[in-house]
Amino acid sequence: MKTSIMKTLAKCVTARAARIWAFGLVAAIAATTLPAATPASAHGERSQQAFLRMRTLNWYDVKWSKTELNVNDEMELTGRVHVFSGWPQAVAKPEIAFLNVGEPGPILIRKSSWIGDVPAPRSFSLETGKDYSYKLILKARRTGRYHIHVQINVEGGGPIVGPGQWVNIKGDMATFTNPVTLLDGSTIDLETYGITWSMTYHFLWMAAAAVWILYWFMTKGIIARYWLVKIGKADKLISANERKFGAIWLAASMLAVILGYAWANSAFPRTLPMQAGLLKGIQAIDEGTPTVAIRYGGGTYKVPGRELTFKIKVHNSGTEPMRVGEFTTAGLRFLNPDVYTSKPDFPDYLLADRGLSVNDPAPIAAGESKDLVVTVQDARFDIERLSDLAYDTDSQFGGVLMFFSPTGKRQVIEVGGPLIPKFQAAL
Repeated sequence: MKTSIMKTLAKCVTARAARIWAFGLVAAIAATTLPAATPASAHGERSQQAFLRMRTLNWYDVKWSKTELNVNDEMELTGRVHVFSGWPQAVAKPEIAFLNVGEPGPILIRKSSWIGDVPAPRSFSLETGKDYSYKLILKARRTGRYHIHVQINVEGGGPIVGPGQWVNIKGDMATFTNPVTLLDGSTIDLETYGITWSMTYHFLWMAAAAVWILYWFMTKGIIARYWLVKIGKADKLISANERKFGAIWLAASMLAVILGYAWANSAFPRTLPMQAGLLKGIQAIDEGTPTVAIRYGGGTYKVPGRELTFKIKVHNSGTEPMRVGEFTTAGLRFLNPDVYTSKPDFPDYLLADRGLSVNDPAPIAAGESKDLVVTVQDARFDIERLSDLAYDTDSQFGGVLMFFSPTGKRQVIEVGGPLIPKFQAAL
């Protein structure tokens, strides 16, 4: 009697499981293939921790050659990046890094990328405390309005996103082409090349996987097999016919892989491996020995006032007087209005054009040493979620200070260190 009940239960559970599985498979396929993808309007760089954005890569001189493009137009994304010498211990150092573009999907394709004068289609190594220039050549593919960032992916540290700019792309995506000349001199369009075979290959294996799963559900199902174990009949879980089916399926799968490999090798005899090498010894920017040296003397961050204040001792060993003109961190630019007489071309949401002040605005004369108190204050600290540095375990900040001479000479100097957060406004 008990065995009869178990058989009846197994059949009912199996039939129901098969119906549920078939319905779920249809729903999954419909969900992944039928609806049109909705493009994201911006990125989540603000969700990254303050210490990660301030004390890893400091972006400056970032420029977007165009903000209005048509499909198939190209643009350049250029700039410089300072690799902070006080790189946080919790993040892997950029010994293996990759230059990329932060965008919501394949909006612009990367035609080429450069670190300094070196083409960088693969990973590379960066040294802390040094500055590097970069260039990305991008080609517009999908129409819409998108936020485009420079980005460097660090192995073990994830993507570190730079400042972003809104870019409008007009036209028709159906006209997009991506021609590439192969080693044999022929030209193909990477946008459509091999798509039919790739889709066929994937769907064949998806169908094979579906048949395999469906077979095991149709035989007994999960619950029925569980009850077999519970009543002490685990040796009945897999029958002789099921073992034969598994062996045949394994042999057929291996044969398909071997035949597919042989066909691909004969059809495409000239191939190159994936660009998985590592570029080392990339030259950093060399602008000579700086004549401005600073020594950090501590700082505070007032949470209610979004105000960062720090002390520095500056020594000018050059032949021209120098003034503090800008503080840059996490893509935010805090400008000294006494130095910047006009607003630079930069995304407004990252530009605090009156956000920096110095207790002594007089220039630092040649050969002079001076104690300065630099204050940067703006609501953008909260908007960009950099106020979270007050809750960080280390309570440290980082960035670069820019000094300017009357003749326009600029020196970029790293600054950073521990600070004391203040959570109450002054009475």
